[in-house]
Amino acid sequence: MILAEIIKTPAKFDCLKDPIVLQIESLQYSGFHAIAFAFFVLAIIHTLFVYKVHEWARKLELSQRVRFEGKKKQRSFLVHILFFLSEVEVVFAFWAIPLFFTIWGFYGWTIGLEYVNTRDYTETLFVVVILSMSSTRPIVHAAEWIIHWVAKAFGGKLSSFWFVLLTLGPLLGSFITEAAAMAVCALLLARKFYEYHPSKKLAYATLGLLFVNVSIGGVLTDFASPAVLILAHCWHWSMSDMFFNFGWKAILGIILSNTAYWLYFKKELAHMNLRVKAVNIYSAHSTKTPEEPIPVWITIIHILFMALIVSVSHYPAIFIAVFLFFIGFHQATRPHQHPILIGRPLMVGLFLAGLIIHGGLQGWWVAKLLEGMSPLSVMGIAMALTGFNDNTAISYLSTLIPDWGDAFQYAVFTGVIAGGGLTVIANAPNPAGYAILKRFFEKGIKPVNLLLAALLPTIILYAIYYFFGPLFL
Repeated sequence: MILAEIIKTPAKFDCLKDPIVLQIESLQYSGFHAIAFAFFVLAIIHTLFVYKVHEWARKLELSQRVRFEGKKKQRSFLVHILFFLSEVEVVFAFWAIPLFFTIWGFYGWTIGLEYVNTRDYTETLFVVVILSMSSTRPIVHAAEWIIHWVAKAFGGKLSSFWFVLLTLGPLLGSFITEAAAMAVCALLLARKFYEYHPSKKLAYATLGLLFVNVSIGGVLTDFASPAVLILAHCWHWSMSDMFFNFGWKAILGIILSNTAYWLYFKKELAHMNLRVKAVNIYSAHSTKTPEEPIPVWITIIHILFMALIVSVSHYPAIFIAVFLFFIGFHQATRPHQHPILIGRPLMVGLFLAGLIIHGGLQGWWVAKLLEGMSPLSVMGIAMALTGFNDNTAISYLSTLIPDWGDAFQYAVFTGVIAGGGLTVIANAPNPAGYAILKRFFEKGIKPVNLLLAALLPTIILYAIYYFFGPLFL
């Protein structure tokens, strides 16, 4: 039993950290923490306005083209920098730079390096690896086949595929991890839905459903989501506790949310069905050579590699080594593969690393905000905080509050998972979905529109988790 607990959750080795590092991580407020909080707020504001930064970069680039008309002129350094800062994945890492120099100013260079070095980047590395693997051709095709097979039972149209994908895809996250579920769902939506040009309203509604559903789709088990993993271990919740207190309610919430949006967009989805039929008729007469089928044994080995990496997800040295072997297998079966696109997963990893660096210094105000509230208030506040500080970070900080009863534990957990779709930074897999789907939004994904799209499914989940309540009370 003790060995199983050690294997399940490795020690953090806080005793090896410098005492000053432990001091700046503590829940005690100081002038340094006020500055760190200011940088955190600036990073959030920057995140909310990345589309504006992108517009400024485009305008500056166009003005330079006009100025140098008739001459070959590359983008200026300033334009490159603005485009770089318009990438949401860069934001928190960028604002970690002045934060590091602030730590240096207060405590010295060595403490600054120590603080950054002692963050736990296991989740970040795992997300990079699992996103790279789950976006490979055999995995995407296997998921597509399963979803198409289920969708055929409901008519096989685009609207059926849309509903099944947004229901079954996120729930697969309980077994293949939320990060993998997000990658697979976003890739399939890009290929099978967004390519048919839904209206702006439907495009945002689909994105909001995807983010919210993935956030709660990992609660059927006790290992697929970092937030679940932290709280299930600290509060001793078993697999059956997870399913009977949270899992079936997540399934109900996903179905109700998808049904509500399906009814609202029923006419547009019917028009898109006709558009798909027309495209399929054209494609039937196309001379384009179809892709070769993927041998079943290759798909099975891909799934086994993913299962192995999920099983050792707490040990970065091991799962990175497994990933390197996977790359070798990928190269050996290259005729049946697409190239592994590592750039996007690395950018998502950069985003999470920056969020971890900032999040380690926000405990002083999060813990004080949650203490002394009623369970209903805790659920709402946890949901709101998740929109600005990642549900994994809020989950961890809530474990630092002593003597919480079952009702408060239930409230904070349901709050953080229900609020995981409100913003790009609310849940670790969201940046991956953002990176895959942002090209389908003309002026980028606007945070306010995403918030509005995710609000209804979030409220539905809030009501389900509140009115049904926990079984263990």
